[in-house]
Amino acid sequence: MERLITYERQLGRFNPLRRVVTFDDFDRGFNGWMDLTPNFVYDNYESFESAVDLTSWAPSMLSSASMRFAASHGSMEGTYSLKLTTAPVAAPHTEPPADGSMGVVLKRLSRFGDPNKIQIEAWYAYTPEQDRVGHGEEDIRAFGFYFDIQDSEYRYMPGVRYVNSLDGQLVKRWQYWKVSDGVTPEQWSFGVDNAWCQPGIDNLWYGRRYEDGSSDGYQWVPDGEQDLLYNESPDKLNWLYFRLTVDVARREYIELQSMDRVFDLRGIQPTLAARYRAIDNLINPIFYVETDTNRSVHFFLDSIVYSTE
Repeated sequence: MERLITYERQLGRFNPLRRVVTFDDFDRGFNGWMDLTPNFVYDNYESFESAVDLTSWAPSMLSSASMRFAASHGSMEGTYSLKLTTAPVAAPHTEPPADGSMGVVLKRLSRFGDPNKIQIEAWYAYTPEQDRVGHGEEDIRAFGFYFDIQDSEYRYMPGVRYVNSLDGQLVKRWQYWKVSDGVTPEQWSFGVDNAWCQPGIDNLWYGRRYEDGSSDGYQWVPDGEQDLLYNESPDKLNWLYFRLTVDVARREYIELQSMDRVFDLRGIQPTLAARYRAIDNLINPIFYVETDTNRSVHFFLDSIVYSTE
């Protein structure tokens, strides 16, 4: 008997590591990706005290990317993508995120096969709500991705963020997740005493923000300027390639690929925090999007591959 090994044809548009753990094509459903919700651990389903209201983020959905003038856009290949969205509300970029100004989606996974490297790849698109005339590109503040990892010693979150626009001015520059030196837990959590969230955890909304777009939780990627493809108006989606590779043996970044550019991040380590109870061997991939104005913005994921080596 001759043994034949076949691969999903759509993997041809990805560059996975040796072992493909999950391949998520949203024409086949949510595939375990879900909204981020608070820890409802107190009476009346109250959660931990926080300066950020985690109940306010808009839900994700399977979407055919319907538009006012383009009808249904569909996905890159097929009909449905996973759509993240925001409410039409934003705070200045120097302040904590306004309630509802972000959309977040994650897949809850655990360590498998004791890998040395992990990698996420995705094809994605982004656009504001098609509710007014104009280009709309300047209404999208940022989008990003991170891993939530806990091993036998630390919890840490290697991630990247694309800063697209700040207060209506296009920036178009990549950041990586790492806490600046000297940041205290109180500064990290916007003054909450005895905050449960320590520096290096949940950089997407914690840490002080500054006028130039930097923050306590983000550092600029060297030579990280990149003009991503945004096609003239909100009714036109173009699908873009993204890849982030992390060395979990060294607890270091390896590289970020965005479209045809590769950013070498070797030797850079995300902030290591103390372990949290009961989540050893956690490896959660997470995507998010932020609006810069009082206008909803959307982030579409056609398909995602998580692989290890």
